[in-house]
Amino acid sequence: MESPYERIGRIIHFYPKASVATIELVSSAKKGDRIIVRGSMTKLQQTIDSMECEHTQISVAESGQSVGVKIIGKVRKNDVVYRLKS
Repeated sequence: MESPYERIGRIIHFYPKASVATIELVSSAKKGDRIIVRGSMTKLQQTIDSMECEHTQISVAESGQSVGVKIIGKVRKNDVVYRLKS
């Protein structure tokens, strides 16, 4: 049976005051994707509503890019980011 989600990156930094995480992507991501962030103390699910690269709003990011994503909870460095398959 195929997994319902795929790994798209990992958290490399979290800014708690702004509630923004920097994600290093290993796969593409776009606004509207449902993501899951998992770690030893993290279990969070949300939709990507805001994504930036170099302080510019973008709607699609490619593998290899580092992007800032508004996060609804607390995440930690090295937490893994998955996309829910539709």
